Amino acid sequence: MDDTPEFDDLPSKSQRKRDMDALQAIGAELTELNEQQLATIDLPESLRDAVREARAMKHNEARRRLVQYIGKLMRQIDDPATIRSKLDGFLSVSAEQTAQLHHIERWRERLLAEPQSVSEFIAAYPEADSQQLRTLIRNTTEERARAKPPKHFRALFQMIRGLVEARNRPAHTETPAD
Repeated sequence: MDDTPEFDDLPSKSQRKRDMDALQAIGAELTELNEQQLATIDLPESLRDAVREARAMKHNEARRRLVQYIGKLMRQIDDPATIRSKLDGFLSVSAEQTAQLHHIERWRERLLAEPQSVSEFIAAYPEADSQQLRTLIRNTTEERARAKPPKHFRALFQMIRGLVEARNRPAHTETPAD
């Protein structure tokens, strides 16, 4: 009869180290959040304070030690998976917003560089006011030629952004009044 305890159920030292590194990485990601995002995550006060302190630090070595401490505090959290899922949610929203901004910027540059792209844009976004669009393009071109502040350049971006965002918003299912 074997009297040795079962060690097969315990994680290996390497696995424990990987788990600790993962928690430290989550803690490091917490330091990159803005105050509004941080407020939406349920954290112990000591961890929240350490994250705020790390965000304020500029010295790399001191910040690195504090991030290690945050990793240590993360080990005391019952369910780090909920924090991970919140962080992933912030990242996916951010990636979608970035992609949308790049899409808008590409349209603006095409509209300014290629005259034939105006008809393509109007075909893609038929709700666009074609006269206003052409006026903004003309004014932006003049603005650039005269090295003036980019007032119309920004207005063109806002117009394109409004159209793109309106398309991406979920449609309301309302019936028209008779």
